[in-house]
Amino acid sequence: MKDLHVPPGPGAPAGLTVPDGELVEQFSRASGPGGQGVNTTDSRVQLSLDLGTTTALDETQRSRVLERLAGRLAGTVLTISAEEHRSQRQNRLAARQRLAEVLRDAVAPPVIRRPTRPTRASRRRRLEAKRRTSELKQGRRAPRPE
Repeated sequence: MKDLHVPPGPGAPAGLTVPDGELVEQFSRASGPGGQGVNTTDSRVQLSLDLGTTTALDETQRSRVLERLAGRLAGTVLTISAEEHRSQRQNRLAARQRLAEVLRDAVAPPVIRRPTRPTRASRRRRLEAKRRTSELKQGRRAPRPE
């Protein structure tokens, strides 16, 4: 196929281009619909990319991607599989699209939450909820002997 293009986004303002030679595709038989053809065609696609050696990422992006995707990696290799379509071609396109989405999300810088103070209305709602809970629990108590 062709090079994989990742659209521009946070962390990659110009987008990314992964050379086709760095992508490794493996094909195998997929489960699911397909009738008799499901037993004869290799329609499942596993698309692998070694994030440690790819030329598509600079060092900042590489360290961010390796840190964010650590749970999904085998060493430094990211593998995406697709088997939802009956044709190998559609599964190849789906795997490439999924890999582009994963890379785009992984290179984005972390969003830092700026701490804010609770609003007056939210404090009032919180205290009213506490008051209602207190009244509910007081209603469950056994009556006092007088």
